Amino acid sequence: MLLSIIIPVYNEELTIGNIINRTKEATQQLGLETEIIVVDDRSHDKSLLVACKHDVKVYTLKEHLGKGYALRAGFAKAKGDLIVTIDSDGSHWPEELHEVLAPVFCDQADLVIGSRYMNRKRVEARKLNKFGVQIFNSLIQLFTGIAITDSQSGYRAMKREVLMMQQLKSGEYEIESEMLVKAAKAGYRIAEVPITFEQRTYGRSGVDPMIDGSKILFSIIMAYLKGN
Repeated sequence: MLLSIIIPVYNEELTIGNIINRTKEATQQLGLETEIIVVDDRSHDKSLLVACKHDVKVYTLKEHLGKGYALRAGFAKAKGDLIVTIDSDGSHWPEELHEVLAPVFCDQADLVIGSRYMNRKRVEARKLNKFGVQIFNSLIQLFTGIAITDSQSGYRAMKREVLMMQQLKSGEYEIESEMLVKAAKAGYRIAEVPITFEQRTYGRSGVDPMIDGSKILFSIIMAYLKGN
């Protein structure tokens, strides 16, 4: 069994090296053959240079296109039976990789979402505020019947077949919603596990709550209406 871990990056030179090293250590404990794929979304800092210093597969987009494009490029390159996505800004803990993969290993889920909101401790949303995420969660539940606490989380694990059945079109942050709705409509089992979430300490988020929030709402509706 091959595990593919995809790390999209845009201007994260201060954190990407640390995330790669910690991800390597986490995969060694799993005992699985692993490929780590870093996709640089045309960073204008030294993110690409830092990533290239590590023994991982590194790809770069021809121009800055967005997280969705970076993930889709990574998916196209991934050869794994299991695929994991994790953010590069340090907000997700690679040390919790086993917990995110556990429902798949136990054949309890086909797609697993690492939820910031299942922990008891208070968590500050980094991208869209918690109220906005709750709106997206409610809309997804209305359309699919599946109750989710963190539909926008980028820390995920899935079987390869979940991706192969989808024709993802999102170019930016709405890709998480599109993927989730299409997987639910196709009848795949979806689960959540609690994860630790650390507010980024370097740089700034590229998310615009109004613009990207509108795109996420639109993607949920279109994924429901048009399916895969």
